Amino acid sequence: MTQKEKTTKPLLKMLLIGNSQVGKSCLLKMFCDHEFSFDVISTVGVDFRNMERDFDGETVKVQIWDTAGQEKFRTITSNYYRNAQGVAVVYDVTNEESFNQVNVWFEEIKKNSPEYISTVLLGNKVDLEDERVITKEQGENLAKKNNCQYFEVSAKSGANVDSAFNKLMNSSYEKLKKFGKPKNSNTVNFQKGKEKKSCC
Repeated sequence: MTQKEKTTKPLLKMLLIGNSQVGKSCLLKMFCDHEFSFDVISTVGVDFRNMERDFDGETVKVQIWDTAGQEKFRTITSNYYRNAQGVAVVYDVTNEESFNQVNVWFEEIKKNSPEYISTVLLGNKVDLEDERVITKEQGENLAKKNNCQYFEVSAKSGANVDSAFNKLMNSSYEKLKKFGKPKNSNTVNFQKGKEKKSCC
């Protein structure tokens, strides 16, 4: 395959956002590598994974961006909303503060993204049922408030991870077909993002 053929594939870009330590990197690792590791290091700035997916017979390049949740990286992170078709907002069901910050993250989406962007809300760490402080109903209500679908997931067990990512991916592709790629979407600044190995 030539370099030109590679660059002409449609680009589908999705983001993972949420507070630090909610498990965004572990969710991405589970989706891409089908494995969980306690040794995943907190993201500094932005990392991303690449894959290719077929949608209706069309091969699409998919980039999933794993963003840092710390306040000091918010300005950097905001730059990466611009060319995205989909965003997953993640919180930790055992951490009330991460849940309380969900609306702040949705405000960031509204401020930095087109109105048609696809979103899902993910309540992670449901394997820690004895430590849960946020109920499923609370998560569903918050998702409804923000007009998106809700998934309870576990980066450790893999529960619902594929379903959540595939839902967002399919919805994002529909938006890409309907609205086209954002301006300059083929121009990706890799200097601020560290590329992890491609998803299989």
